[in-house]
Amino acid sequence: MNAPTALSHLTPEIALREVPDALIDALKARFGDQCSTAMAVRTQHGRDESSFEAPPPAAVVFAETTQDVADAVKLASTYNVPVIPFGVGSSLEGHLLAVQGGISIDVSRMNRVLSVNADDLTVTVQPGVTRKQLNEEIKSTGLFFPIDPGADASIGGMSATRASGTNAVRYGTMRENVLSLEVVTASGEIIRTGTRAKKSSAGYDLTRLFVGSEGTLGVITEITLRIYPLPEAVSAAICSFPSIEAAVRTTIETIQLGVPIARVELIDVNTVRMVNAYSKLSLREEPMLLMEFHGSPTGVKEQAETVQEIASGHGGNAFEWASTPEERTRLWTARHNSYFAAVQSRPGCRAISTDTCVPISRLADCLLESVAEADASGIPYFLVGHVGDGNFHFGYLLDPNDPKERETAEKLNHALVARALSLEGTCTGEHGVGLHKMGFLVDEAGAGAVDVMRTIKRALDPKNIMNPGKIFSL
Repeated sequence: MNAPTALSHLTPEIALREVPDALIDALKARFGDQCSTAMAVRTQHGRDESSFEAPPPAAVVFAETTQDVADAVKLASTYNVPVIPFGVGSSLEGHLLAVQGGISIDVSRMNRVLSVNADDLTVTVQPGVTRKQLNEEIKSTGLFFPIDPGADASIGGMSATRASGTNAVRYGTMRENVLSLEVVTASGEIIRTGTRAKKSSAGYDLTRLFVGSEGTLGVITEITLRIYPLPEAVSAAICSFPSIEAAVRTTIETIQLGVPIARVELIDVNTVRMVNAYSKLSLREEPMLLMEFHGSPTGVKEQAETVQEIASGHGGNAFEWASTPEERTRLWTARHNSYFAAVQSRPGCRAISTDTCVPISRLADCLLESVAEADASGIPYFLVGHVGDGNFHFGYLLDPNDPKERETAEKLNHALVARALSLEGTCTGEHGVGLHKMGFLVDEAGAGAVDVMRTIKRALDPKNIMNPGKIFSL
């Protein structure tokens, strides 16, 4: 495995490049109050939800149009200065950190839904639109956007990291749901990839190239997405199990039988306990599956009855239904707040979150060995998983002032990724590579494939200004 765990490697490599005063002057002349060098603003844009620390960017440009982004990138390119796109700052892998210095381009003011094409089931948005905002704006059409990574992330950031989340088992990830993009390239040129057509065989698939590129190839300024009819009927249920293995076996059998379940989330007993305290709930403190079914009333009923029968065969009990929107919202809000519940359970801690994904048939093998290692380590942790597609997250809760705890957590993560790769899985199911998984990418893809990625990066960004120091080193 290439990802080291020695303490000297647990901080990002900082290699600051000069940001000339002439660039700052040019940015202020072009953008006026839209450009800030205030330390508080820079600090805000130099942090994400990862546990890494790095110096803040030298300036922040608040873009309001695609032309703003293009002009900022052109100026940065003139001075060979790095550019880091910024949405809402919810990244978990250090994507937003200015490890080589540079300027941050904040697209949060580019937050308009540009068009809704209900007949074609598509919508076009600016990158600063968040997933909750999008669903609020289109709900009157009877449509919704299903990708739900938990955080109220921006659509631009979700596209850049190829996000997914709780609904991916039925609706797929951003890879399947982005139809076309507008992108500002490293030279400041504005290009478009794809169309609103459902499919195309025209040339290279540039849309898929930029989706998941983590800001290293360009700045996404417009996204056209698939949207879906709101299901006629929705029902949610929770079911407790005597063990994690029983919950996982239930999930595997459900998927292998072809039950079109919309969501199936695993929550371990530690997380249930934390969520109860944080959200003032009284869930049974046992491993739990939280499930949701979409479709016609008859179809939902049949799906739920099938899963209940499968769960009973694995010792599942206390099957509880949440049929009203209010009850479903309460349960899913508690699930989405699991990260905050966990962090609050150990005041002052920081969380290192993992996100491996394995073939569904190998999920039990990977999870059970990883749980045993985490229990033996003594490190407090929480475990949640979008287990319907083989994806799960450990969150190791660390004392930031105790380097031994950080080292132990990194060793746990190292072993977890090695296990996932040995089972033909991936080091990251949805968070992206960023800083934290650069070595793991080589283990997963191979040196030859990573060299191909470097070749693409050098061709599209010869000055290495687009979010440098992420995914791989040049």
